[in-house]
Amino acid sequence: MATTEEEKTLQDELSLPILLADRVIKSAQEAESTKLEFSELAKQVESLSSMLRSTVRLASSTQPLYERPIRRIVADVSKNLDRALTLVRKRKKHSGVLRQVFAITNTANFSKVSNLLGSSIGDMKWLLSIFDSDGTNLSLPPIASNDPILAWVWSYTSTLQMGQLKERADAANELAQLARDNDRNKKMIVEEGGVLPLLKLLKEAALPEAQIAAANALFNIATDQERVRFIVDSLGVPIIVQVLGDSPMRVQVHVANLISRMGELDPIAQEEFVRENVTRRLVSLLSMDTVLDDPKKIQEGRTSIPALVKINKELAVKKPGLFSSHSSFSSHSDGSSRGGGHYKKEKEVESPEMKNKIKLSCSEALWKLSRGSLSNSRKVTETKGLLCLAKIIEVEKGELQLNCLMTVMEIAAVAESNADLRRAAFKTNSPPAKAVLDQLLKVTQESNHSLQIPAIKAIGSLARTFPAKETRIISPLVSQLQNGNVDVATEAAIALGKFVCPDNFNCVEHSKAIVEFLGIPLLMGLLRANERNSDRSQMHGLVLLCYLALHVGNSKALEQAQALNALEGAARSVVAQHPELRELFTKAIHHLTLYQAGPHPHRQPLAI
Repeated sequence: MATTEEEKTLQDELSLPILLADRVIKSAQEAESTKLEFSELAKQVESLSSMLRSTVRLASSTQPLYERPIRRIVADVSKNLDRALTLVRKRKKHSGVLRQVFAITNTANFSKVSNLLGSSIGDMKWLLSIFDSDGTNLSLPPIASNDPILAWVWSYTSTLQMGQLKERADAANELAQLARDNDRNKKMIVEEGGVLPLLKLLKEAALPEAQIAAANALFNIATDQERVRFIVDSLGVPIIVQVLGDSPMRVQVHVANLISRMGELDPIAQEEFVRENVTRRLVSLLSMDTVLDDPKKIQEGRTSIPALVKINKELAVKKPGLFSSHSSFSSHSDGSSRGGGHYKKEKEVESPEMKNKIKLSCSEALWKLSRGSLSNSRKVTETKGLLCLAKIIEVEKGELQLNCLMTVMEIAAVAESNADLRRAAFKTNSPPAKAVLDQLLKVTQESNHSLQIPAIKAIGSLARTFPAKETRIISPLVSQLQNGNVDVATEAAIALGKFVCPDNFNCVEHSKAIVEFLGIPLLMGLLRANERNSDRSQMHGLVLLCYLALHVGNSKALEQAQALNALEGAARSVVAQHPELRELFTKAIHHLTLYQAGPHPHRQPLAI
């Protein structure tokens, strides 16, 4: 809720110091002695009065005025004028000997008030100068002598709000630089009203460079949740989404980066972007020049890579791009083509480097928006998003491929905890799901650790979608248990644990498949190798071993691998750090004991 002071109009704010100035001048003119001192003070106040009235005229003009420095400086002027009025009235009130005593003892006060009025004159001169049409004023007013950044923020923001387009772009660049320096500057720009004019410049500027400057400034400001939320509360999300759809590609790159950062830092911003249908626009830009496979043909035929290549060749003749003129992405239902027609031709001739930049930015934005967001994950899967992500993972390399993998990983993580999304988007007979899974399996077996980890995580998140007969999923994961990179091997153990945990309906069949693919020796090798490594790796490997003991405890492979000894040897230390695993370890050890060959009926139960 706004305070009473904030609710006052600017004219109301200015009326008080003007009234005070008139009273000071009148009181000074009525003084009977030491007229020189009063005359000098009256001149100072007359100067202030004149500048205050000039400010009133500016405030009454049709052009919106940047009020923040006016209110701050005028409040300070009012305090100094009030001090001057108090001093003059005290001087007038005394007579005779008392007046002489007062004059001697208050000379210092008189000098102090005069200095304060001089500072107010300097502040008012500076204030009027920043509203001139000459551009930004980088001089320092007395009020900001101890904090020059404040004066710069005021000056740049004033130009940003009231200057010509080129000057506004330059001011936005300066604010971007200030925001890049430190968090204090970011906070000051927000507090001094810099966000709204930046959003206005982003929305209305006819100059792409001005839009880029505004987007960069907002990007540098939006580095924590509080400031991101301020941009959201300033109704910035609809503006940002509109600009993403309507602007030249070089602007869209910076806007997509802003969306990515805001979505990463604030779940409210994340949901607001999804509500404004940003997902379709991001997928549309990401899919540019990408020939997607026809889902009907994928469903009719095999989803192997050679089959997909053949289908692509056939489709390339009929459909040169992702979206035809009848595509849902081309319609006005999501607003993605409103006002953007004049950039269509420009986008067609953009350089490959620029197209790659926009794809990188959009893929990262999809990744950050999908993290933990059911609504965005559902939006991606309801569009051709999964097909698009699968195709890019297949044909691209480097950062773009990684971003798309991370997006799939985040969507799969959301689907893991939401059965409706899991059934709708990742059912095994779904062509998009098949295309994604093919790529995840392919990447899992590559040697790039940074790609393998998100691919394995995604497969693990989808463990409950695979039927018992889908054993081709198990083999690649089992093989990664012997990966030389401990993080990859650990993620494989975690993923396999999701296949064989009791919550998975097919846990017994999946456990048998792991044994069939010689997973027990590989898992024991991982545990031995990781005795000197991270607690995380050891713990997840042992959890997987516990699940296998529960479901296939009679397996000869477990006995040959001496799984019981391994669990007993590690149980106390693991349970000490993870007490929630006590029951699991107890059950697994008991279960293995029942199937151990040899005279163990009187084995003492392990006190964990």
